[in-house]
Amino acid sequence: MSTARDDAWPDLALPVICAPMFRVSGVELVLGACRAGVIGAFPSLNARTSAQLDEWLTILGSQLKTETAPGQRNPAPIAVNLIVHRTNKRLEADLAVCAAHRVPLVISSVGDPAPIVRVVKDYGGQIYHDVATVAHARKAAAAGVDGLVLLCAGAGGQTGTLNPFAFMDEVRRFWPGRVVLSGGIATGHAVRAVRELGADLAYIGTFFMASKESMASEDHKRLLVASGSGDVVVGAGRFGALTSLLRSTVEGAGIQLRMPSGDIPVNMDPGKEEAARWELVKTAGQGVGMVRDIVPVASLVERLAAEYRG
Repeated sequence: MSTARDDAWPDLALPVICAPMFRVSGVELVLGACRAGVIGAFPSLNARTSAQLDEWLTILGSQLKTETAPGQRNPAPIAVNLIVHRTNKRLEADLAVCAAHRVPLVISSVGDPAPIVRVVKDYGGQIYHDVATVAHARKAAAAGVDGLVLLCAGAGGQTGTLNPFAFMDEVRRFWPGRVVLSGGIATGHAVRAVRELGADLAYIGTFFMASKESMASEDHKRLLVASGSGDVVVGAGRFGALTSLLRSTVEGAGIQLRMPSGDIPVNMDPGKEEAARWELVKTAGQGVGMVRDIVPVASLVERLAAEYRG
């Protein structure tokens, strides 16, 4: 029986977060997602500076606050992803910007969320933390987060190796809080299955990556449409963490993938030459086979909703 609750974000059209995607999620994608009734998220580092992050949040706040007509559903809340690893030199400044804008949901990742939990809770926000192992889930729970984002096998970008059934069952043995499940979710039927497993929200990235509002290049979008799960490979990504990538772009960049070593093998500054090669590499999860066309986010949410309720 499902243990998922409907009180996590009760005004959503679907229990979905449009996941934050590096160099893909920006103002337009977040606006499109929130207007369609799902949580729109973006990494703070997609803004070139903390000042630009402030500008983006000002735009989002203004657009989403003023456009709701009487009787219509309120836009879904926004979320900002913060890399909490010690090598992220912008963390303190970006966190201050989020606090100033009272961002409803902060999604922390790659490191210990403990130093930022109190800041987020003090201004009334919620904080969810990305975890790829049960050990990391326990640490995040002990740090006082409100929710856990389980990075399961098949997730795009930063990923994990655990089966979602096993991961959910083991986490639910000690964690009564909110759970977000990721890993190749690209249909409304899969969103329904996420709820039946006992998760509160589905974390969907790749399915939205080729949307019209995405910051991805047109070539990247067309490649996504043409790709399937067999085109996805997993290895140490740009910053050293386990990452799901499109094989053809890895090969085109001349990169030899390796598996990460160490607990959190992150390198936020890989060097100019290596960084230039990684510019050519594109991420995608195993749900890429369901990316069929380049359409607005609202159309994709409608597709998910029809399947979810059908």
